[in-house]
Amino acid sequence: MTVRYEKAGDVALLAADNPPVNALGLDMRYGLQDGMARALEDGARAVVIYGHGRTWFAGADIREFGKPPKDPMLPDLCNTIEASPVPVIAALHGTALGGGLEVAMACHYRICLGDAKLGLPEVGLGILPGAGGTQRLPRLVGFAKAIEMITTGKPIGAQDAHDTGLVDTLAAPGSDLRAAGLAYAEMLLASGAPPRPTRAIPAPEAVDFDYAQRQVAKKARGQLSPVTALAAVAAAATLSFDDGLAEERRLFNTLMETDQRKGLIHAFFAERQVSKLPELAGVAPRETDHIGVIGGGTMGAGIATAALLARRHVTVIERDSAAAEAGRKRIGTNLAGALRRGKIDQQTHDALRDDHLSTATDYVALAHSDVIIEAVFEDMAVKKQVFAQIEAVAKPGAVLATNTSYLDIDEIAASTSRAADVLGLHLFSPAHVMRLLEVVVGDATAPEVTATGFALGKALGKVSVRAGVCDGFIGNRILSAYRTAADHMILDGASPYQIDRVMEDFGFAMGPFAVADLAGLDIGWANRKRLAPTRQPHERVPAYVDRLCEEGHFGQKTGRGYYVYDDRNRSENPDVIPLIEAERAERGTPARDFTDAQILRRYMAAMVNEAAKVVGEGIARRPLDVDVVLLMGYGFPRYHGGPLKWADLQGLPDLLRDIETFAEEDPHFWQPAPLLNKLVAKGASFDDLNKDAQT
Repeated sequence: MTVRYEKAGDVALLAADNPPVNALGLDMRYGLQDGMARALEDGARAVVIYGHGRTWFAGADIREFGKPPKDPMLPDLCNTIEASPVPVIAALHGTALGGGLEVAMACHYRICLGDAKLGLPEVGLGILPGAGGTQRLPRLVGFAKAIEMITTGKPIGAQDAHDTGLVDTLAAPGSDLRAAGLAYAEMLLASGAPPRPTRAIPAPEAVDFDYAQRQVAKKARGQLSPVTALAAVAAAATLSFDDGLAEERRLFNTLMETDQRKGLIHAFFAERQVSKLPELAGVAPRETDHIGVIGGGTMGAGIATAALLARRHVTVIERDSAAAEAGRKRIGTNLAGALRRGKIDQQTHDALRDDHLSTATDYVALAHSDVIIEAVFEDMAVKKQVFAQIEAVAKPGAVLATNTSYLDIDEIAASTSRAADVLGLHLFSPAHVMRLLEVVVGDATAPEVTATGFALGKALGKVSVRAGVCDGFIGNRILSAYRTAADHMILDGASPYQIDRVMEDFGFAMGPFAVADLAGLDIGWANRKRLAPTRQPHERVPAYVDRLCEEGHFGQKTGRGYYVYDDRNRSENPDVIPLIEAERAERGTPARDFTDAQILRRYMAAMVNEAAKVVGEGIARRPLDVDVVLLMGYGFPRYHGGPLKWADLQGLPDLLRDIETFAEEDPHFWQPAPLLNKLVAKGASFDDLNKDAQT
């Protein structure tokens, strides 16, 4: 039974009981509808709705999205609750999100516990609140607050909800929710409080919706749902309540048909599915209480900070006392930032900094570490030397991890006598902020070591993705391919600034050349030199950017790269185009024009083609693994769902034809992925492979 019914005196109580989050699926909606009808039949003078377990309704059941709707639909249920002839009280705790908050706003009164979170996050799924949220919320909190909540999707706390009028009263800390809701209902009855439908509240004074639209569109960066949600909110200022509901529904249905909605729903489920690996079922991870980190530079300090914020004990090893102290200061700065952002309180900050963190210059300090992560220079000889020192002191069963971005983990493991304990933990900088973790599994990595990588990733708050061993693993290997496509377009006539603009218009926060400046051009320079001895004669590798590096121009950190940086402002570097033109002349390559559409298609085709190779070779187990990596670590626009979801939505046959056309002019780079050929021949999609992997 999803809704439990009881009657206490004159008050009927409806307790939602559908763990884990009391999602408002069909059975829950039936239960609420029947509970309301039963309460009125029983002669109840008030109704209290509360959530049994850890939360109120945490939202709709999004597994129903895209399927034929079934009665009672949520908008109708909300209208039924609001039309009750007796007061209906929502007693909130946990998370009241999406459809859950819409049900609460359809109730006449709201009481909540102080730890509750309330919000309308629908824009994050490519839709808008479709059960009256865009019409009821402005009537309760005003247009400015409603616009903020609905177009960003960010939840607010209980105190903020009370201060703005979203909830009427806060229950005393530690209150029993049932008892608090019942007491509030009895107090309302004693005072003669009538039903108080939100629809009867006059619309508040309107705001400047034209200004709001410009601001929302700027922040949305091409995402449709925030701008469309704003239009629904604006309807509350000019239309009657019922007409506003109709307009909300019309706009909701429009968004339901968009590719962005499909992409965002895919991203939502993929993020939750990615760490569920059949191979780890029943495999117990090892301990992760004590973390050792080799290197206190930017990456090492970020890793140490992430571990500290996960309440681990951390030991950082540096080459000398000065470097160790510099590493401690970097970590201290990171922790201070977490304190400033409200991630930790002062007491926790002090304990992590003073009691959980230690630095040393002797590897023997790692003797008690459960997991040891090296974050030193990206050089195989250096890595092997570090692992030899780690192995000499690490306790039996300790996990030995490398944070390498490209190097062969099997080769590193083979240099030790305990290859089963070795794996890659590829975190992304800044490691205490970026949510992606590639858990790179070598040929000899033991299952419990892999499980430990995922367990540690969860503790660190990361989204962990399994990757196999190859140059660059999943993300950097694919990055190399689409950056190569961009480099080829530069050599053939495009400019880096046009490519950056096209990809930013597509939804990336930064184009590939701006990203290169942010990461540091010296990183790519070092990688090109690393790969030079094995480079094939047909490979076209641009030399102009090496000229920049030779002059000491590494991007943002030196103030000059593809762009010139003045504080937070950037402008095109006037030296870049002449360098490119000179290289074209040396190569005898005539420049040709590229349209924006041609740039986008080549860039994305290269990304998809390499991603298909990564999946086909088993480096990524499923297409969704690739999508999550690009979404979480490489700035791929979430509303496109990831490169392989985007490819499905575009149509694989057309993409394959384009790749085959590109191959006519460059057969070495544009080699269609065997998996892509196979899927097109079968009339299948990448999503079909995701579904196969779940069965």
